[in-house]
Amino acid sequence: MFDTLPVRWVARLRDGGYFNQFFMAGMITIPALSFGMLMGWQSPMTPILQSPDGPAPEPITDEIISWMAAITFLPPVFCGFMVGNLVDRWGRKFAMMLTALMLLISWSITLFSLRPWALITSRAVSGLACAGCYVVIPLYLKEIASDNIRGALGSLFILSQNLGYLVVYVAGDLMSFGAVLWICTAVPAIFMLGFIFMPETPVFLIKQGKTLEARAALAWLRNTTIDNKDLEETIQQLEREEEEVKSMEQASWKSIIKNKTTFKALRIATNVMLSQETCGYLVVLMYAGSIFEQASESISLKLSPNKQTIVVGVIQMLGSIVASCIVEKTGRKWLLAGTSLATGLSMLTLGLWFYITSMNIWLPGWLPVLAMCLCIFADAAGYQPVPYIITSELFTFQHRGMVTSMTSSICALSDFLQTKAYDPLLKLLGIHWVFMMFSAVCFLGTFYTIMWVPETKNKTVQEIYALLEDNRKKEKRKKNVERGEEMSQL
Repeated sequence: MFDTLPVRWVARLRDGGYFNQFFMAGMITIPALSFGMLMGWQSPMTPILQSPDGPAPEPITDEIISWMAAITFLPPVFCGFMVGNLVDRWGRKFAMMLTALMLLISWSITLFSLRPWALITSRAVSGLACAGCYVVIPLYLKEIASDNIRGALGSLFILSQNLGYLVVYVAGDLMSFGAVLWICTAVPAIFMLGFIFMPETPVFLIKQGKTLEARAALAWLRNTTIDNKDLEETIQQLEREEEEVKSMEQASWKSIIKNKTTFKALRIATNVMLSQETCGYLVVLMYAGSIFEQASESISLKLSPNKQTIVVGVIQMLGSIVASCIVEKTGRKWLLAGTSLATGLSMLTLGLWFYITSMNIWLPGWLPVLAMCLCIFADAAGYQPVPYIITSELFTFQHRGMVTSMTSSICALSDFLQTKAYDPLLKLLGIHWVFMMFSAVCFLGTFYTIMWVPETKNKTVQEIYALLEDNRKKEKRKKNVERGEEMSQL
């Protein structure tokens, strides 16, 4: 019986077209894998770059390393909006190829020069790829997915990025500096060759009036024939939505703000993305080495810096795998609320541990390690991927690219400020207050999610907007009742 289970599972995947969709999603997220490798590369390679005997013509200073970490997030602040326009004008596939090209150029610069100007320039170019990854990939995944696996495919974005971290951590520990660079450069190059044969999203093809191509792409994604009845209904639905879009006012920020429902959706998307980006996750990753070091003073935990980063990478990967497996069962709302609460509790525990031990009071060294691991796991299992899924599901094709590019720019600005302000904030407040401050952000995010974020699982945009309008009417009725009570008291 057990021999037949994998066969049945694969057959079910193929019958529903899920196999082709997961394959396509795996291809789409390779740039995220490459970007994760790029972000993770700095951790194991910094000691080598700063060594007098290293491959760099001169040892790289801490200031250059700091700018390398921060500059990646600066270009997306300004070009995120342009990427959104590019995606809507030239298509998802073209934007994906351009993103991979930016990654290839970034790695190539580092491959041929390790001087400070080249390292910073390489990171600046990678910032353009960052904008592409965070705008295009969530859109692509949303528009190729069947409704009942939309969340699972959407979570592959962060899973692939975390896999990139882990791959480069392990490679940095086992391979030479040059070998790691060549591998990292090869990933976007191979992707560009393979992605030429992948289809554009059916939604964009319908927008371009290419109905036959959209039908063929959708038939392949669903693993069915072109004349399939369900496929025909889906194509007709896409065509109706496109006609509605054409009859509506041209997409603009004014049209989003004027409509109370879309404006509410915009507020929700912005708030969940900001909560995710300002939760202090970057600070935990930066301080992981110090947490391991202090823990080793009271417990027998002796790990080299590279081994520490590998442990962090494994925890991230496990969290991402869990997210992909459970997001369709738990739904978006409660997975986001649960993981933001767990992240907040972990941050609070870290803050209290550092505060209490600073007063020379003994606490077990395993406590901060456990809290850090829980924080990293919870963040990867929901707090990171779910906001991208929710944002992609809250808007129609007309507004999706605009909103995703805006939130991408805001998040990039947040990451840049956090990376550059980390050391000054640490010296001003102390690490314990920094962690407590971030825990408050997580708790606020949990409260906001429970109170105002709708469940978007298996719902169309129209159904989600009906839910938002219903909530808005309830709030209005509540205010009217309260106002009536006040008048009666007068």
